[in-house]
Amino acid sequence: MMTLNEVIEQEQQLQLPRFNNDIAWQLGLKIKELAESRQQAVVIEVYAFGQTLFQYAMQGTCADHLDWMQRKRNTVLRYNKSSYQLALYNQSKQRIFEEMPHIDNQTYCAHGGAFPIRIQGSGLIGTVTTSALSAEDDHALVAEALTAIKHELEHGT
Repeated sequence: MMTLNEVIEQEQQLQLPRFNNDIAWQLGLKIKELAESRQQAVVIEVYAFGQTLFQYAMQGTCADHLDWMQRKRNTVLRYNKSSYQLALYNQSKQRIFEEMPHIDNQTYCAHGGAFPIRIQGSGLIGTVTTSALSAEDDHALVAEALTAIKHELEHGT
């Protein structure tokens, strides 16, 4: 299991040099490819510039996963942190994010799987989210795909 500090560091490292609709598509496909190679079924969303740029529900997922995905996305957009970082932070405080009085748990949740999309030097522009696995596995899948896309953008491979 990753620590809170490791997740914070990971978010700093996984800022992209640029981003557009084509990169969103590549990122979504990379997640799909990774999940298929592991025989995992997830829902995937890449959301940026105020719109959904990629969304896919793999065989074996259901509408509940889409609901979780949207709640995770909302959390990242509101707090500018990955949903897993918020889960780990609240665990360290021995509290449950969704039970805090100022949180609408029908709109927000702190479970791994939603990761901020940031452009280096610019800040938050969107989110990339998966749902249907454990919190840690959803987070790890997204982080691995972002790592691969960042490498491709930086090295032209």
